Amino acid sequence: MYDNSDIALLARMRADDETAFAKLYQRYWEDCYRVACKMIYLEDVAQDVVQEVFFKVWERRHEQEITAVKPYLLQATRNRVLNAIRDRKTDQRFFDRLAEVTIDLLQENHALLRENEQLLNLLIDTLPDDCRETFRLSRQQHLTYKEIALQLQVSEKTVEKRISKSMQLFRKKYHLIGIYAAYIVLSYIRE
Repeated sequence: MYDNSDIALLARMRADDETAFAKLYQRYWEDCYRVACKMIYLEDVAQDVVQEVFFKVWERRHEQEITAVKPYLLQATRNRVLNAIRDRKTDQRFFDRLAEVTIDLLQENHALLRENEQLLNLLIDTLPDDCRETFRLSRQQHLTYKEIALQLQVSEKTVEKRISKSMQLFRKKYHLIGIYAAYIVLSYIRE
């Protein structure tokens, strides 16, 4: 009976045991393939990359000292994907697929941004009238405290207090909505 641990399989591979190599291949092929697909977006290229990684492992079985099989294979896959991307700079399919993925991500981000804006507007609408007006002038119209004070005919100190109060109310309410919403609000406010 054979020991099927990774180290035992590597030792058997070094002794030219093809069944040990096949077991390692079966054990880790899918993980390597997933890593490659996430990086390169082309399934056939990802398959080629993984085949090349395992081919090199078999080809260099007598030379390499691998101590952790899975991390080694995943890193080798990442490296090979980067090489494939560099080698395929002129491969239009890669750039077309990359453009598709980028467009999809941008569309998702745009939809998320609209949702976030709606959430922020809901939060702003819960502010007291004076704070809401001051907050919108500051954060949405990008007026300075001085400009807001002149427009509302209040002191700059009052503007500062209203913004501070708005922020405190946001902090109290955001935990009810969740940390995600707070992140959105706070990142919006920093702009």
